[in-house]
Amino acid sequence: MAAAFWAGAAAADDYPDALLTTPVVPQILAQGAEADAYAQGIQAYVWGYPLVRMERVARQYTAVPANNPPTSYRAPLNEIGWARDLATAASKDMPTSNNDTFYMSAIVDLTEPYVLSVPDTHDRYYVVDVFDMWQDLEHYIGRRTTGTAAGNFALVPPGWKGELPAGVTRLDVATDKIWLWGRLRLTQGEAVAPVLALQKEFRLTPLSAFSRADAKPQTAALPPLPDIAGDEFGFFTQLGAAVKANAIKPADEALFGQFARIGLTRDGFDPSKLDAARRKGLMRALQDGPSVAISAFQSAAVQRNGWSWATGLDYFGFDYPLRALVSGPYLGGQGEKEAMYPLRYTDSAGKVLTGENAYTIKFASPPPVNAFWSLTIYNAGDKLLVDNPIGRYKVGTDTQGLVSAADGSITIPVRRTAPDGDAAKNWLPAPAGPFYLVLRLYQPRAEVLKGEYQLPEVVQDR
Repeated sequence: MAAAFWAGAAAADDYPDALLTTPVVPQILAQGAEADAYAQGIQAYVWGYPLVRMERVARQYTAVPANNPPTSYRAPLNEIGWARDLATAASKDMPTSNNDTFYMSAIVDLTEPYVLSVPDTHDRYYVVDVFDMWQDLEHYIGRRTTGTAAGNFALVPPGWKGELPAGVTRLDVATDKIWLWGRLRLTQGEAVAPVLALQKEFRLTPLSAFSRADAKPQTAALPPLPDIAGDEFGFFTQLGAAVKANAIKPADEALFGQFARIGLTRDGFDPSKLDAARRKGLMRALQDGPSVAISAFQSAAVQRNGWSWATGLDYFGFDYPLRALVSGPYLGGQGEKEAMYPLRYTDSAGKVLTGENAYTIKFASPPPVNAFWSLTIYNAGDKLLVDNPIGRYKVGTDTQGLVSAADGSITIPVRRTAPDGDAAKNWLPAPAGPFYLVLRLYQPRAEVLKGEYQLPEVVQDR
């Protein structure tokens, strides 16, 4: 056995091993330090971006302007904010926002458990997503998961020990701050006042005041993030502040430990000990980090008939680039059982969609869903809804006057100017420049989840 071992060792010497032959000289040391900082910087960026994004959003969404528009859902800390109108082209807070539901938002600082009380919506679609500060979607409250009857749900911070009142469902979360992100359906053409009244029946109460009818919101505000004006490493400066304020998930401890080599620890971010080579590598990482996140489309999204069909948005696991991507331009995205979001950037020939052309989309039949569906158009540049003369941002289940053919098919013209005749009833107005489409399928049926439903092509008109 000993002879065999040494024979194997001798054979291994026949393989090239660059580490054994690389000299320890200043040039190599600098080259390696830059490469290491670049590699760790990329990892830190895609891992930490959701936390920075959520900390920024927490402050943005709790800063309520005096002239808060009706499409805004901003509210002070620990309070519920509701949009009182559907999103329009003027809505700037949420990229890729839907035009199907009123949005709800609440940033909650869990100094103690908070109880979210929901009313009976009588089967009206609603969902409240419970996000932790890593943009991981930990719980769903709503029509699909908990039903539409009235209920009380306690949002419990890490380490809390205590008893909850009878009839209150416990929902444990991983961070001391959370984001409640809700949607409440408004059907086009229905009376708005009863739905606005329903919004007021959603209540958020500290557990210590849960039984008090006169309970008022706790006045508080989050401390500002570090000012990074003129800071070349501004993202990492804010990431350092964010990791000081939020627990590192146990599964990420080993990864986080590597970031000490680029100055990122539980004490924050300190670039003072970085040499020139590491600073150079870290700067390159900041430039390339967004591209790495965007590249998650390739690995996470399945291409089906030209549509990018991503799954797993309610459990990212260790796919940090996908989590970063979703927390950026697709902030608040949900898992596929709640809603599917097929994306479309190109036509059937693989060319980028642009308002310079006209297109036709033909659904053989309405998408199979247990709630409703919509096809919405967005500017490719800012990812906002498209301003148009008829104020139509989507076509879907509740589009008034939507025309179906005798065989049940639905043809949707997508173009800058209105088509002639009945085709105008299904018209989806396009912008002048590049755009993309999102097909929202709320509570999709099994054939959608299994990939059996055939998505329609986007064909350029000739």
